[in-house]
Amino acid sequence: MQILRVNKITVNFAGHEIFRDLSWVIGDRDRVALVGPNGAGKSTLFRALLGEVEPDRGSITAQRDTRIGYLPQDITLPPDMTLIETALMKPPELAQAEDRLNAIESQLADPAVYGDEAKLSQTLAELEAELLRFEAMNGNRHASHVRELLAMLGFSADDYALPMAALSGGQKKLVALVRLAVSAPDILLLDEPDNHLDMTGKHQLERFILNYPKSVVIISHDRYLLDEVATQTVELEAGKLTTYHGNYSYFINEKELRRLRQQQQYVTQQKEIARLEAMIERFERWAKQVLSRKHMLAARQRRRQLEKMEARGEIIEKVTDARLMDFKIDGWRGSKKALELVAVSVAFADQPLILEADLLLRHGERVGVIGANGAGKTVLLRLILGELTPLAGEIKLGPSTRIGYYSQEHQTLDAWLDRAPLELIRNLQNSSEATAVNFLLRMAFSYEQVRQPIRSLSGGERSRLQLALVMLRQPNLLLLDEPTNNLDIASVEVLEDALDDFVGTVLIVSHDRYFLDQTVDRLVEIRAGRLREFQGGYTEYLEATGRG
Repeated sequence: MQILRVNKITVNFAGHEIFRDLSWVIGDRDRVALVGPNGAGKSTLFRALLGEVEPDRGSITAQRDTRIGYLPQDITLPPDMTLIETALMKPPELAQAEDRLNAIESQLADPAVYGDEAKLSQTLAELEAELLRFEAMNGNRHASHVRELLAMLGFSADDYALPMAALSGGQKKLVALVRLAVSAPDILLLDEPDNHLDMTGKHQLERFILNYPKSVVIISHDRYLLDEVATQTVELEAGKLTTYHGNYSYFINEKELRRLRQQQQYVTQQKEIARLEAMIERFERWAKQVLSRKHMLAARQRRRQLEKMEARGEIIEKVTDARLMDFKIDGWRGSKKALELVAVSVAFADQPLILEADLLLRHGERVGVIGANGAGKTVLLRLILGELTPLAGEIKLGPSTRIGYYSQEHQTLDAWLDRAPLELIRNLQNSSEATAVNFLLRMAFSYEQVRQPIRSLSGGERSRLQLALVMLRQPNLLLLDEPTNNLDIASVEVLEDALDDFVGTVLIVSHDRYFLDQTVDRLVEIRAGRLREFQGGYTEYLEATGRG
């Protein structure tokens, strides 16, 4: 059953067309993955569905009383309240419904109402309708439902007294999701809800989405999550929406098949168009030479045939690949042992974090590091970089090892935030402006962006700039801390290909399960201060631990 329809909407911002003639239908209990490159307009489309953006043309219509809940990328929650106090705060529409009930009940106590049969009957009808709306929002069991949702998302009663300021970014997002979902909106719009979640948190989010009783539309770069929850994938690219009736993996395969079919149809049609244009040119030449009305009419007939094809929108577009960053790391063979940790221990605030850790990375190995938030994954990388000193043990780098480091929070760019990417690259390359500009264009930056302050760049753009710095470093040991967090899926796939071709050793901290399956041949889990190794990627890890 359709609950919301987008009918040929067009949206412009400052003269720039975000999308044109967009049509889409959301049905009851749909699980939709909304995908597309960064900047394609996915968040803008969400805002249009919410009524925050007014289309220049077209319309958005929903069934009567349809309620939409929205979880944005960036959330703000009161830091001085506890987790349970924050979670129990009633959503605005539920608080309003409660106020309306109280107002109606006050009317029933008014002699002017209960003493007038017609007014009493009308007020009782209003009360019945309002009670139905209140119950649809789970208003009569709000507190118990909040606790059920918190449990589903991995919180226990022991967590209830925690101040919001003490929670991680991922945990805060889950609390915001509870507040949003407790009143059961007909459509949940989730904009990257998995950001900053560890693997346990992502698994709980998947379970939550699968069990949600109504419709969910999710924007995410986590392909594993999209495979688990989506029943259809909708791609927004180049201002157009295309629907695929399956999860992310189905979408990838079907999109390639459609691309191949379109290219074949394009080639066939272009041959037919060339044939018609040649006939037109020939008939027109003959008509001029012999002043033949017959040949002139034949030329006009063929030209009208082409014009009708264009008017009916039957001209097949040529398949063009999206503009992607040209990322390749020119690594080189270094020492046979790239890195070794021997009985390394480290503590924070007198609390042990990593205990007697042993780890050996040989040349050419691809190793992933996983663990819960706060387990010590980033600390492990900082120990290797020499930014932290272990309490005990030894860290040995191969004598010819050169490290390329990608930091999770883009700290490698901090000193350059008020300067332009062009200045940074010229400084590192010692190159001409033209050479630096061409290098940045290959990394999918625009001419305008290369001269903007780095602090004005988006998270995805800063990620690409950090990768550019890694590339210029020409390392043979890569230390990558959550490199996929801000990249769109197309850029992640470019990174995967580059790592596959890289001649060197790779150590990756990541919560991106699909990415780990594509890139690593060994996993190291940090749990309770200990390092435990597993052969294979994330799928093999699940099989080995029985956590699938």
